[in-house]
Amino acid sequence: MKTKRFTKVLVANRGEIAVQIIRALHELNIQAVAVYTPADQDSPAVRLADEAVCIGPNPVTASYLNMQAIISAANLTGCQAIHPGYGFLSENATFAELCAACHLTFIGPSAALITKMGDKEAARETMHRLGVPVIPGSHQVITNLAEAETVAKQLGYPVMLKAAAGGGGKGIRTVTTAQAMSANFQSAQREARASYSDDRLYVEKILTNVKHVEVQVLADHFGHVVALPERDCSLQRHHQKIIEESPCALVTPKQRQWLLNLVATTTKRLGYTNTGTFEFLMDQQGRFYFLEMNTRLQVEHPVTEMVTGLELIKLQVRIAAGQPLPLRQADVQLTGVAMECRFNAEDPQHDFRPQPGTIKKLVLPTGSLGVRIDAGIVQGSLISPFYDSMIAKIVVHGPDRQRVCQKMQRCLAELQLSGLQTNRRFLHDLVGSPLVQTAKYTTEGIETQFMKGWLDAQTKISTTDDRGATSAAS
Repeated sequence: MKTKRFTKVLVANRGEIAVQIIRALHELNIQAVAVYTPADQDSPAVRLADEAVCIGPNPVTASYLNMQAIISAANLTGCQAIHPGYGFLSENATFAELCAACHLTFIGPSAALITKMGDKEAARETMHRLGVPVIPGSHQVITNLAEAETVAKQLGYPVMLKAAAGGGGKGIRTVTTAQAMSANFQSAQREARASYSDDRLYVEKILTNVKHVEVQVLADHFGHVVALPERDCSLQRHHQKIIEESPCALVTPKQRQWLLNLVATTTKRLGYTNTGTFEFLMDQQGRFYFLEMNTRLQVEHPVTEMVTGLELIKLQVRIAAGQPLPLRQADVQLTGVAMECRFNAEDPQHDFRPQPGTIKKLVLPTGSLGVRIDAGIVQGSLISPFYDSMIAKIVVHGPDRQRVCQKMQRCLAELQLSGLQTNRRFLHDLVGSPLVQTAKYTTEGIETQFMKGWLDAQTKISTTDDRGATSAAS
């Protein structure tokens, strides 16, 4: 591949990931162009960028998913490449093809690989052919209720309906009985259609008491592949991650070596380039089953950066520019433990309902060793109802897991925000709970072991909540 020189890159995203990409580009001496909507016009990403272009009204379908507007903004400002971040168009093969057709480098894998691995059912079949253990499920996409009922009966309930084109918890439903299939199928289809413009589903057998373990991979255009230490992403609600950590406390060095070798070998056989993430479920016997592959950067990539010292966005840009990876697998060192909490504008006491509003006061616990905060907001910022409710990612790194948990709790106790409801107290109590302290939690742990007791405890608390003039401990 011929080496390219990027002098200006458009960031096709918003919020904290747009801020991180812009910072990485500036450190690479590359100018950054932001795109925005009226709701985001005063955001830190827009302020940090060298140039900014309004790409449409607030709804995502008219702006951050508007391919033509984004391509036009890149051409108008003289960009050579587009970084999609995560979400939005980051796993859209049509967008990657459009970039290529317009002589813009898409900073990610090729459209063909996005299609191959981004379609979750196709990815399962590909992994099966390559000898990677997969979760039992349908062998083709499901387009109607009758097909879903037939497959579910063969697998046995409970099963999971999942969007074939999806990721990030959208278009997913747990179905425990045959009677519940119809309503769940229609609901999952509607959500998949609204989120991805693609309502195809597939069916998986639900494995219980499992951990969600994933491996980030980097691959250049010269056949060099590096698999990075695993992340434990089992702390979830509604199939969306809340807390992630690296490494997984229950994965042994021998298991880690096997898993990294499997991912690296599979990546080479796929001919994959740039970055991606292989997601697995690990059962109580320590066996791994392929779940899906995300052909993009992950929200939780900072924990991997903290334990490896690698800057993944910069490596993405260099790979896209045709440069070889500056390291090999033997160079990857796992140092300490890192944990990330997703600080969101949501109400955990009412099913994590989003809580849009304006941040009136914000005090972030910055300024100590091993603490990193990725945020796309400042005091006075609007948390818009049009987009994701994430406020910031609180990331802590330390020599061992116990000290990381202690430091994370201290950070969450110091964190202050007023003007809207957040999940700060929930995160603080979750990190300090026996469920997290023992590290034996599974993907069902929050709902089956933590949530009810926590909700009962909240009804007994008479202090003010995060909406008013709160104390640091509220």
